[in-house]
Amino acid sequence: RGLTDISLLERFIHLRYVDLSKNKLKDLAPLSSLTQLLWLKVDRNLLTSASMQELPYLQVISFDRNHIMDFEGITHPLLANLSLKENKIETLLGLSHDHLFSLQVLELRGNKINTTAGLGVSKLKKLYLAKNTICSLEGLEEFEQLEILHLRDNKLEALDGFSASMKCLQYLNLRSNGIKSFQEVGKLQVLPMLQALVLMDNPCAQEPDYRLQVLSRLPRLQRLDKETVEEEEREEAEKIRQTRREKEKEK
Repeated sequence: RGLTDISLLERFIHLRYVDLSKNKLKDLAPLSSLTQLLWLKVDRNLLTSASMQELPYLQVISFDRNHIMDFEGITHPLLANLSLKENKIETLLGLSHDHLFSLQVLELRGNKINTTAGLGVSKLKKLYLAKNTICSLEGLEEFEQLEILHLRDNKLEALDGFSASMKCLQYLNLRSNGIKSFQEVGKLQVLPMLQALVLMDNPCAQEPDYRLQVLSRLPRLQRLDKETVEEEEREEAEKIRQTRREKEKEK
């Protein structure tokens, strides 16, 4: 509706669900009186900051497609789901577990982030970082409860940074990165619960026997590139693994 001023909302102190998407808002200060707010959507506005007064019951916020550059002022204690898709964020620094101890889902697709270092909310279950410029994975060992990690369309060539402490990670999307060798793929062996992996559109996916080469290194996978692993494939991959072990022993 082209709104630039939402000061009228200050008097509606019992509002719980507010959608202000597709306007021209630059300031959310009038929402500070809505202390009962549970759910807020302000996609496609002109916001340069996500800073708001702390709201005690707020559980879901979507700031997608604004011009936000950092996480300053996001301190809502019950916030469980935060989306900042397609903004201008360059660093993960600024989110704190001390203020966001309920946060489980973080959506940061389409920003300008180049490393995973500094993300201070270790209780996350779902982390979406597709379409950034990430070239290094750091600090992931803290994410012991993470179940889903999306890193599609980044600049990864190496897969260092994953840790055995990530004992809940089941789904990993690495589509459209720069992973060339199966040796890098083998580094994912440290993930004890990894069941589904997406690797298509990486250089290594063009290699002969690509699926078998991956499965020989990650025998616990149930799905590769969204296709279920067949028992015959598993048996073939086991033969490849045995052959590789024998060669290594000879060396």
